[in-house]
Amino acid sequence: MSAAKAENPAAEPISVRIPDAVRMTGLSRSRIYELMRSGDIEFAKVGASTLIIVESLRRFVLARRACSH
Repeated sequence: MSAAKAENPAAEPISVRIPDAVRMTGLSRSRIYELMRSGDIEFAKVGASTLIIVESLRRFVLARRACSH
């Protein structure tokens, strides 16, 4: 773990709300909901809030990364 992360663990969130997930990925709000329904990205409901698990977003995008040759 880097010194910056050790000093400020909140610098990298473990979850984000839907609008933040849209900004982070460039995907539409509708597509985020589709991915949630299909189980491609993980989320948690906390009261009325829907939280998208950031690591799940990363895994989804990285698994679809195009290789350039």
